Amino acid sequence: MPDMEQILTNAKLVLPDEIVEGTLVVRDGVIVEAQPGPSALGEDMAGDYILPGLVELHTDHLENHYGPRPGVRWDVMSALQSHDAQIATSGITTVFDCLRMGTDEESSWQPGEMRILADALDRAQSQGRLRSEHRLHLRCEVSSPDVVDEFSAFEGMKSVGLASLMDHAPGQRQFVTMDQFTLYYKTNRGLSDEEFERFVAERIARSEKYSRKNRMDIALACKQQGIAIASHDDATLAHVAEAVRDGVAVAEFPTSVEAARASHDAGMSVLMGAPNVVRGKSHSGNIAAHDLARAGLLDVLSSDYVPLSLIHAPFCLADEIDEISLPAAIAMVTKTPAETVGLDDRGAIMSGKRADLVRVSRHDLQVPVVRSVWRGGRRIA
Repeated sequence: MPDMEQILTNAKLVLPDEIVEGTLVVRDGVIVEAQPGPSALGEDMAGDYILPGLVELHTDHLENHYGPRPGVRWDVMSALQSHDAQIATSGITTVFDCLRMGTDEESSWQPGEMRILADALDRAQSQGRLRSEHRLHLRCEVSSPDVVDEFSAFEGMKSVGLASLMDHAPGQRQFVTMDQFTLYYKTNRGLSDEEFERFVAERIARSEKYSRKNRMDIALACKQQGIAIASHDDATLAHVAEAVRDGVAVAEFPTSVEAARASHDAGMSVLMGAPNVVRGKSHSGNIAAHDLARAGLLDVLSSDYVPLSLIHAPFCLADEIDEISLPAAIAMVTKTPAETVGLDDRGAIMSGKRADLVRVSRHDLQVPVVRSVWRGGRRIA
């Protein structure tokens, strides 16, 4: 069989440490060479950027497609394909889809539904229905009494690559103060003062009873199964020490500069939301990602709840912070997240890496436009 060669020329190639105006050669789905200067052969990129395919470690978006309204469940394959289309056209070629572990009596999700989604995702990939490569991120609410049982139901599933340890009890982590917790759970749900007080007391009691043991059990299982571990909403040095003990690789959404610095210094990749960057602030009133970026404490960005934010945010950082170049910002959504979870075959425009690529045009500091996306050298969007 002859080699399948692709040449993309007249492009701004975003390499790990620099931007080169030149030509990219891909053969059999693998990057062969990045050359300076134009080529007489190949597809003209008209001066657009060529970036590595984006790597998304934390998106809750799949659940929104499967359950678009309270009590509504969409056809699972249709939901997956709709989610995948939005992911791919946002330039994301590798995505870790979040599934919640642990029953929440306030939620409309039923036990077993997350496994339905996971099994359907595996089928969809094996049938070639999906454009991007999908993996699973299990979001484990350690204060839930059945979280270990739900997590155990995924044992041996090869698509599971990341698990986060989270505790949303009031008075700690994401909800260090009660203002945001009150808005989330009292104001938005219309609870009376008495109902809210009972709700808060129950959440705190569950956390005190279950969190420590469940966290340790799940962390141990992840180590045994080779699953990367993330902490979630760490706020204090004690939280970070706990994360170090558990072998955490990703510090998701730290809620204080102190916790972010300690996590970064301990070798964890500090992850913040790309919507936080685009909006200039946290939706939950915690620290701004810009502040961590200026302090050199931001390693990874996640689209969280807006897929297109993952291509937008790096350009915002490069525009607004003199110390952050565009290649450094792009690494936060490509090279660093890939390496953090052990995917060393992708995430950079380098010889031998998988040809996951995104063509992006951007003019006058506007929202970037994704023109084309390739995964393993194959055009997917």
